[in-house]
Amino acid sequence: MLDWTRHLKSFAGTLASLLVVAVGLVWIANPYGNLAVSPSRHVLMDDNQRFQYPAVIRSGRYDSLVIGTSTSRLLEPAQFERALGGRFANLALNSGTAWEQWRIAKLFAQEVKAPKTLVVGLDHVWCEEDADVKRITPRGFPEWMFDADPWNDLAYMLNVRALEISGRRVGFMLGLVKERWPHNGYEVFVPPESQYDLLRARRHIYGTETPPPLPMAVQEGDTANEAPENYRFPAQAWLDDLLVARRFERVVLATMPVHVAAQAAQMRRNRACVAAISALAKRHKLYVVDFRMPSPITREDSHYWDPLHYRVPIATRIVDGLARALDTGADDPRGDWRILRGAP
Repeated sequence: MLDWTRHLKSFAGTLASLLVVAVGLVWIANPYGNLAVSPSRHVLMDDNQRFQYPAVIRSGRYDSLVIGTSTSRLLEPAQFERALGGRFANLALNSGTAWEQWRIAKLFAQEVKAPKTLVVGLDHVWCEEDADVKRITPRGFPEWMFDADPWNDLAYMLNVRALEISGRRVGFMLGLVKERWPHNGYEVFVPPESQYDLLRARRHIYGTETPPPLPMAVQEGDTANEAPENYRFPAQAWLDDLLVARRFERVVLATMPVHVAAQAAQMRRNRACVAAISALAKRHKLYVVDFRMPSPITREDSHYWDPLHYRVPIATRIVDGLARALDTGADDPRGDWRILRGAP
């Protein structure tokens, strides 16, 4: 006769053993770097930056920060450190919403004792009409990592995803795999420069290898602003919140130089948005360094992989330009950027 009691005890014992192993693995690996007590230092092994950046912020290694979407991810922290001083992390997010960027900057301001420089790479997400409705993406956002209580994180740590990342961490400890990206968040996510193909880039930019005519305003370099009051920009309340708090010694607002073909889409709305941002900045005695305009950077197809993402040498040019713009407070003589001091 089958002894069900013995089998149930065996099953329960096996399940308990697996649970102990899983808990031990997560504790040792600390996959998100958020456990209050863990023997391992944080290493970024997850593709979802939103789950990795809180530990980077709390590490104490950085006093300066870059936020933005993928259009800001190629801005190198080491170059900012040489130009502006401080210890920089680039925590720009792939497809990051304005709300997510605001949460990262807020956490940084709360956790870092003396935050120095905040660089905000502004692009279309700060101009979207429904930014207050579409606050997060399908990637999810771990609000539980952004609060002040590390112990409530435990409820989210025993799942398949955490175990998977823990396995990668163990692989890193054993020297079998490399970290997903460096601790400061900087990654050259575009292909190597040696693989650049202008015709392929044009297919990404225009949908054809032959550039079509662009709107006349773009061709002529018209950067006249539209009236902001005709549009709704809910995300700018979060930007205003960052500036009101005055936690950072210096805030740098810079629009990112997407290709002119991308600028042509919703041109009037985007110009109104930039005007509203510059007016907001003026209230806080700042100005906006505007790269998002027809310029020697944005008109040149060979500077881009696609309509949004420039090449690494252009990223270097942007950081150099920002440093010069902050130093001089003047438009670039060759036309890479203009200084916005408030809506007309």
